[in-house]
Amino acid sequence: MAIEVTVGPPLITINRGDTFVLSEPDSCITAYTDQGIYSRDTRYVSNYEIFADGERWILQNSGALAYYASRAYLTNPKITTEYNEIEPATLTLILDRAVSEGIHEDYGIHNYGKRRVRFSLELSLRTDFADIFEVKAKRLVRKGNVTTEWHAETSELISSYEHNEFRRCLVTRLMHSGSAANYSNGRIVFLVDLEPRGDWHTCCHHEFVGEEKASRTHHLCVHMLRHAKSHIERGLSEWKKVTTSVTSSNEDVYRLFRQSVEDMAALRLPQTGKEKNEFIPAAGVPWFVTVFGRDSLIVSLQNLMVYPDFARGALNVLGKLQATEMDDYRDAQPGKILHEIRSGELAERKLIPHTPYYGTADATALYLITLCKAWKWLGDDSLFLQHQNVAEKCLDWIDRYGDMDGDGLQEYQTRSPQGYENMGWKDAVDSVVYPDGTPVRGPKALCELQGYTYDAWLRMADAFQYFGRLEAADRLRQRAADLKQKFEQLFWCEGTGFYAYALDGDKKQVQTIASNPGHLLWSGIVSRERAARVVARLMESDMWSGWGIRTLSSDNPAYNPFSYQNGSVWPHDNGIIAMGFKNYGFAEEAAKVARDISEAASYFVFYRLPELYAGTKREPGAFPVQYLGANVPQAWAAGSVFHLLQAILGLEADAHKKTLYVDPVLPHWLSDITLHNVRVGTSTATLRFWTENSNTRYEVLSAEGELHVEQGRGFPAAR
Repeated sequence: MAIEVTVGPPLITINRGDTFVLSEPDSCITAYTDQGIYSRDTRYVSNYEIFADGERWILQNSGALAYYASRAYLTNPKITTEYNEIEPATLTLILDRAVSEGIHEDYGIHNYGKRRVRFSLELSLRTDFADIFEVKAKRLVRKGNVTTEWHAETSELISSYEHNEFRRCLVTRLMHSGSAANYSNGRIVFLVDLEPRGDWHTCCHHEFVGEEKASRTHHLCVHMLRHAKSHIERGLSEWKKVTTSVTSSNEDVYRLFRQSVEDMAALRLPQTGKEKNEFIPAAGVPWFVTVFGRDSLIVSLQNLMVYPDFARGALNVLGKLQATEMDDYRDAQPGKILHEIRSGELAERKLIPHTPYYGTADATALYLITLCKAWKWLGDDSLFLQHQNVAEKCLDWIDRYGDMDGDGLQEYQTRSPQGYENMGWKDAVDSVVYPDGTPVRGPKALCELQGYTYDAWLRMADAFQYFGRLEAADRLRQRAADLKQKFEQLFWCEGTGFYAYALDGDKKQVQTIASNPGHLLWSGIVSRERAARVVARLMESDMWSGWGIRTLSSDNPAYNPFSYQNGSVWPHDNGIIAMGFKNYGFAEEAAKVARDISEAASYFVFYRLPELYAGTKREPGAFPVQYLGANVPQAWAAGSVFHLLQAILGLEADAHKKTLYVDPVLPHWLSDITLHNVRVGTSTATLRFWTENSNTRYEVLSAEGELHVEQGRGFPAAR
């Protein structure tokens, strides 16, 4: 009998908005690690321990109750007190913790013993107010001044930090306690006195105070926050009502999709606009709980079939933060879309360039693609017109700055002393390598940058034509045609039967075999004659692991399946590649990738895909290995299943024509699937897909509003 293997982080992560907790399974936070209670890029709690008369509680079991709440069941060891001896496993401590606007904790102790017990419950809490960049880099430097004050009359512990005018404060408040709280020797202490079958309880609130004001913690116990009528659960319920859901006999796909929809809810940052439906996703927990340009845009594209309004928040926020001036320190140029923005101490004191930082070469083109595709799905002309000025500046940036030397290609190279060496989605310092494994010299013209630009120009041309700007539309189409011709001449490598990873600083081909050319299929820049060779090369054994397509060929000297981007498997990368496969009619290969990723997901806790996992070969008895330090949950990893299903079903929308296009080819392992509440424009539909005599069929089960469902592609590949 096979043993079920569950893969996942050995820690418990809960999050909501820009606040998260990373703790041990027993809810404690171990000092001198990455663990902690974080909010807005500051770690407020760096060590948290729970004792009974100096003895540590013993974990029985624990887990996440929801994305924002956890529970730990603890019991006592043998405890010798001044009153008597407490036998082991006679006390149960249930610790519930939830992220609301602050952190709420409920402590509940029950005495299952036959004797009265008296002991001290001790909460040890330490703060370091470290910037998240310092924590991640493991370069913590003691600085500033931390003071701690205990207010007995209100049972509040106030820890304050100040350094060069940067101020943060943590207020820990004890409420509804079964006995009085005291503070001594760095610990909050309660005397717990329990008769047999007696209960004791306290609430503990942690509130964060920044430069502006204290967070507004809802003083509700965790079980009340978990109640259907709580503000959090109501918000989650409303989210599920407006998003697409699926039913299927394939349990892996069903559970992966359901978890991914919930992860999207978990990663929504606080409302960004006047409209209730405007959200922007954080990129991932723990390291990327903030706005990222590339991530937010790709996640918006993934979510078109699930919640097309997701794009509104990303377009709005990123448009407002579009660069307006030259700033070498931040790699900013007029019209450029940001890479990342931070709000911790290092950013506030300008010690890092993330205020925001613009070191991304692809987000500007992706902004245009997202704007056009969201406009098509939503059919909202005001959306395009609202962001038309931003889009014009994006086009201008592509011409003036994205093309660094006027050769018609998109290149990048940092100008900042703290800038990123690589500015594509593979932005690790060692991720762009020659076939011999050595780093590529810049400026670098990544292949996918040309594809994104080509796609953006054609989509903007369609939009301009719709709005009567025929001359601008013709000009962009001609530029796209010229780029495609130049790209084929400069990037195709006949010897490898593949496109070059990039052109280096000497304009020489980097003939490294990597996953990036899969994005070219998604963008449509690949010639139809060469598409089959690209697909076949990506599916060879050095690239295809069985758990998905690797980022780098296993034949490259730099290959390491456990690395960040040199041989690992990224779910979002595979989702984009599957979309590209389907664009060119390779439905079988797209489904193969989808099966790899969905079956890998079945091994992870809650079917929650991590940011990446190892590119180890799939073989009997093997299971996927999670990358140490991967973000979980992570937005575009969660959204990968949306792209995979969109590829299998061939979904495209044109809300102006009130049409949803479908081109379904169900593989044998997915014999049926029903999409509920798919929205195009203001209309919704429920569609059932199934196989019959090896053919895929579909029917519209219900529809609200005027919506036509047609067999076929919404746009041709290799345009």
